[in-house]
Amino acid sequence: MTKYLLGLDAGNTVVKAVLFDLDGNVAGSASTEGRSRQPEPGHVERDIAELWRGAADVIARCLDEAGAQGADVAAVGTAGHGNGLYLLDKQNQPLLGIQSIDTRAVDLATELRADGRGERLYAQCLQKPWPSQTATLLAWIKRYRPDLYAQAGTAFLCKDALTFMLTGERVSDFSDMSGCGLLRLPECRYDAALLDGYGIGEALHLLPDLVQSDHVAGRVTSEAAALTGLAEGTPVAAGFFDVISSMIGAGTILPGEAAIVAGTWSINQVILESPLVDDRIFHASTWRPGRYVSIESSATSAVNLEWFVREFVDGHGAEAYDQCNALVASVEPGAGLPLFLPFLYGSATQPNARGAFLGLSGWHGKAEMLHAIYEGVIFEHRRHIERLRAAGARFDKASLSGGGSRSEVWCQMFADLLDLKVTVADCMETGALGAAIAGGVAAGLFPDLDAGVSRMVCVKTAYNPRPERKALSDARHRLYRGLAETLPERWAAYGEEARSGDGQA
Repeated sequence: MTKYLLGLDAGNTVVKAVLFDLDGNVAGSASTEGRSRQPEPGHVERDIAELWRGAADVIARCLDEAGAQGADVAAVGTAGHGNGLYLLDKQNQPLLGIQSIDTRAVDLATELRADGRGERLYAQCLQKPWPSQTATLLAWIKRYRPDLYAQAGTAFLCKDALTFMLTGERVSDFSDMSGCGLLRLPECRYDAALLDGYGIGEALHLLPDLVQSDHVAGRVTSEAAALTGLAEGTPVAAGFFDVISSMIGAGTILPGEAAIVAGTWSINQVILESPLVDDRIFHASTWRPGRYVSIESSATSAVNLEWFVREFVDGHGAEAYDQCNALVASVEPGAGLPLFLPFLYGSATQPNARGAFLGLSGWHGKAEMLHAIYEGVIFEHRRHIERLRAAGARFDKASLSGGGSRSEVWCQMFADLLDLKVTVADCMETGALGAAIAGGVAAGLFPDLDAGVSRMVCVKTAYNPRPERKALSDARHRLYRGLAETLPERWAAYGEEARSGDGQA
């Protein structure tokens, strides 16, 4: 009997289930748009119960599309967006879900970084406080929502909420917990002194048990089986922080290899045997002994295109994005094109940053604006990559995954503007594939992740940088970088002036 592996991948916008055979071929898939709510400016939340209903539905539809029974699935692996905060109450019922594009904790993150506190925290967990960081959000809840904090029984991440709903087990994995500022690195353990640095020293009891990503976290319960069509008792792997899962699903797994994810977040990461210790680097994560990932990231990637399509492009789904690709391909690169700052959801280093088109002229239209978005997103990826290299990372190629990798036009632009060889895996659902590979290891079908990747991942296309584009790309990036580093200061001043004006009104 054919055995399948199921990968469940929950991002900030889409929840998807993908069924793979053991050679990495997709047998079935289903997805649903997640529902976010914004009760206040800067607050981006989701209902955990609704997240689970969506996940259960896509699993059932995925099995149905493949014509598979629950008994055909050897194991399940989960992946989900990192950071944010997903709280259960003391009765293990959904309490609050905060997504990783939430910015409510901007002022608190600034406070936690002041007076040397950020440096002291960095020395313990290899990241400084930032607004959507799980640890910072938990401190925000304690200060501003003490009622919720008093009710909380578990604090974990998006994919952990799904693993809990599937298995009833209150667990997380090392990749998610190290990536959200709650593990001491490189020791990879919880630490009361670290929590004290955030002002939440008493919260240790809220943190779930830690399980290796490719180990069994639990088994599908009878309740979850009835909702999903999976067989009761099916093993569920602890899974991954989705950027790690996408990296593995793209075939990037060895020290010295780099991976880029162009999704909601701009993810730029390099695998190392020991982490880069440099406080210019955004943060670090680990998923197995002897493997660390230094990560430079921000919510500045394909989410900008999603916004533009939603607001200004006729059509839906793939048709709308095909229109965008055709329009961008029609633009001849040149010095007179507009630039775009992809800061609709802020910047990792400057939370006051805002999105902007610059250099627009009367002869520019939708095609030139879309070209500016594609280019601006890559230029922000490049700023992150430059910080990795400044800290000592060395690489000359990278895998590319996420929504941006579906566009051949965008892939070639990534190669040109980053001056890197860029590879794209045959399977576009790299997050789900990485999770499924972890499930295969947990079920004993592969001896380790390396063997699973070797069996299930195939590189489809390689894009080489075009030397004739380099001089123009470098010049436009210098202009972009100057604007990206100075304009956020004006936004901060504008915010202060606006608040002052409100006070006078």
